[in-house]
Amino acid sequence: MRESPSQLSASIREWGRELGFNAVGITGVDLAEEEALLLDWMAQGRHGEMAYFERHGAARARPQALVPGTVSVISVRLNYRPVGAKESWAVMRDPEAAFISRYALGRDYHKVMRQRLKKLAERIASEIGPFRHRAFADSAPVMEVALAQRAGLGWRGKHTLLLARDAGSFYFLGELYTDLNLDYDAPVEDHCGTCSRCIDVCPTQAIVAPYQLDARRCISYLTIELSGAIPVEFRPLIGNRVYGCDDCQLVCPWNKYAGDACVPDFSVRDGLDDVTLMRIFAWSEAEFLRHTEGSAIRRIGHERWRRNIAVALGNALRGEGLSATVRANIRAALAAARDQSTDLVREHIDWALAQTPPGDSP
Repeated sequence: MRESPSQLSASIREWGRELGFNAVGITGVDLAEEEALLLDWMAQGRHGEMAYFERHGAARARPQALVPGTVSVISVRLNYRPVGAKESWAVMRDPEAAFISRYALGRDYHKVMRQRLKKLAERIASEIGPFRHRAFADSAPVMEVALAQRAGLGWRGKHTLLLARDAGSFYFLGELYTDLNLDYDAPVEDHCGTCSRCIDVCPTQAIVAPYQLDARRCISYLTIELSGAIPVEFRPLIGNRVYGCDDCQLVCPWNKYAGDACVPDFSVRDGLDDVTLMRIFAWSEAEFLRHTEGSAIRRIGHERWRRNIAVALGNALRGEGLSATVRANIRAALAAARDQSTDLVREHIDWALAQTPPGDSP
């Protein structure tokens, strides 16, 4: 006999936890309220160059349009904070170091999450027989935060990321769209209160108001999604962040409850939690591809990687704490790379070289 919706839902939550997900919730497909907010955000142009938002439009908020027959969505969390990674603020305070967002230090999460969701689907099918489903891990037009919020996994913080009282925000989200009739979890209340630390700490003031993000100002967007030149006004604010930015998460009080990754795939690879700008700037394209094999970093390509590092090296020259020898080495490395670089990278190298303080040896 097939389980009742209540029994099957309870079983799915249990099976999900057995497969290593840190939390499992279930919700329906009504995202009308979130759709209106999405369309308004896009109308203001706050998605920047992320044209995929325009291509999919409102379909992002309509699960049944993406996967016909979808009735229920299983939403999951998977912690990613790598065990033993060098403390983030310490890396950002070191002018010679490169900061890489903690989520990108291990294996590409898209693959890990989809594989686990596939196993969950197989587990369900082994009990009830074949059913229609499709797994997502930030890989399609899915409003994952909105779905996770409705599934009771947390609330949308003022920085627009999902927050949970028992887990903060250092986790990936994944979804399994299904045609199953299930019991839904209740959303949780917002617990941000009057706190504004994420808004205040943002180097580029990308959080333009509580719960409102202008991606065009966000360092994660500028270093990952943006394909062209980084606007000059933002370059000094990027510091040594060469791939992504975690500032709004690092200051969030709820992240004192964040758990470490329990998935070995999310362990630090190739020492990227504590690597120098000069080392990674020297990578050829072949070396970049080798060092980022299986990593989310690879998606930006070698050109954008060098663009980002050139900006960070320029900021190192702007700041204090470097010896004359290190400054000279940075200038020499930038100058040597200039003529062999693409126009995009060359523009950022020229900007970096121009950051040499007056009186410093050219």
